[in-house]
Amino acid sequence: MSIPRPSAVTLTLIMFLQALPAKAAGIDDTFDRWVQPLASALSAVVFYPLTLFGQEVPIIVLWLATAALFFTLYLGFINLRGFGLALRLVRGDYHNPDHPGEITHFQAVATAVSGTVGIGNIGGVAVAIGLGGPGAAFWLIVAGFLGMSAKLVECTLGVKYRRQNPDGSVSGGPMYYLEAFLARRRMPRLGKTLGGFYALALVIGCLGIGNMFQSNQAYSQLVTITGNENSFFADKGWLFGLALALVVAAVILGGIRSIAKVAAKVVPFMAVLYLMSALVIIGMSAEHLPAAVGMIVAGAFTAEGAAGGMVGAMIVGFQRAVFSNEAGIGSASIAHSAVQTDEPASEGIVALLEPFIDTVVICTITALVIVTTAYPNGLMDSGLEGIALTSATFAHHISWAPYPLAIAALLFAFSTSVSWSYYGLKGWTYLFGEAPLTQNLFKGVFCLFIMFGCMANLTSVLEFSDAIVFLIAVPNVLGMYLFAPEVKREVNRYLQRIRSGDIVNYRERQRAEVSGAAS
Repeated sequence: MSIPRPSAVTLTLIMFLQALPAKAAGIDDTFDRWVQPLASALSAVVFYPLTLFGQEVPIIVLWLATAALFFTLYLGFINLRGFGLALRLVRGDYHNPDHPGEITHFQAVATAVSGTVGIGNIGGVAVAIGLGGPGAAFWLIVAGFLGMSAKLVECTLGVKYRRQNPDGSVSGGPMYYLEAFLARRRMPRLGKTLGGFYALALVIGCLGIGNMFQSNQAYSQLVTITGNENSFFADKGWLFGLALALVVAAVILGGIRSIAKVAAKVVPFMAVLYLMSALVIIGMSAEHLPAAVGMIVAGAFTAEGAAGGMVGAMIVGFQRAVFSNEAGIGSASIAHSAVQTDEPASEGIVALLEPFIDTVVICTITALVIVTTAYPNGLMDSGLEGIALTSATFAHHISWAPYPLAIAALLFAFSTSVSWSYYGLKGWTYLFGEAPLTQNLFKGVFCLFIMFGCMANLTSVLEFSDAIVFLIAVPNVLGMYLFAPEVKREVNRYLQRIRSGDIVNYRERQRAEVSGAAS
């Protein structure tokens, strides 16, 4: 049987893709040098540090942490009071498919969680502990707990000021509620300008930290576990990037409904895979667990220690939590805006679960893995850091453990890219309209950048996108403060209606109807 020869088009495409790494090496070096001054200047402003008790802390971290603390106190510890209701909402107790929106409460929180649970949950925690000692894990948990309240505020606003499009789709997020606040005060141009700035920054940022960084880290982890320079993929970043881009494209072309359906399946699987693997490692170091907990608690309040003792541990822990769960940045409210509900506060309460899952659960488990294994076995002095340290900690007990860790990392990168494609798309459509051609253009560019991220080393581009994403926290948090009384009234009214039974619990009604029919 003869083997058919590839067509001229196919051969041309193969030659082009094989030539991409060499071309990209020159392009990204040139582009990196061009962007570097702008990236450094913006990063210096956004992450400008203040010195507190002898320790430097970026102002943006203080800005976000202060907001999280304020809303926790202002809303009467809603992160505790609303937690049980959040679980019932996600379970579907109050879900009505006839309400406006596109996705369920569970799909909304799964999509938002997929956007925040990423490589940082595996490698970033190791970096935080390396800098701030075990005590950083304690403050990371505290910051995650406080961040739950900030997420409630921005997601309540996202639903309340979302827009219903003629095709039935929904658009929401900080650009819409910032515009609405100023429009109601006869400053529509300023509102549109502020919304446009947020949207543009979101589009730029999504191509960096929500795209190229994720694909680059997933590719690096794959090369590492398959033999580094001897790996089949060692010089084929374009091939891995192309495959990942095609998978992402297959998901995002279907819009938020497709993204939410995939997230609802991938997020629980990847979370369970990672948590079960981590718990096994913790179990194999169970004899060190009491000492590890003691180190975390004592390290949080000690006067001396890594990175300046208590203050250093607090700063590092809060910074890692802020970078991980993104509470106050406003991106998650874009996904939550698509939920099927006519009660904005209902989705705000559901959003409480996001920092809890991302930071309080997953980051804490990672911290326990490191403190129970890396510390007593000298791995902290190995020179490894980030995801390499976490991977070595897993491998200390089980030689093949880095493989499921790599699968989890790949899923984390994939899910983050999928969610951030939607965030960037909504920023794009805010600027250029909702036409299908406009949307598909952005999706194509987004997928191209996924492949580029595996071939290029655009350090300055990533630095720039990281800075600009955190820069948008400034107007977003300011808007949250301005809307605070309105959000408080919305939440209290909703909770009162839940307690009085004015809002129907559909699951209880169905059980009552079934019970009545049976009797």
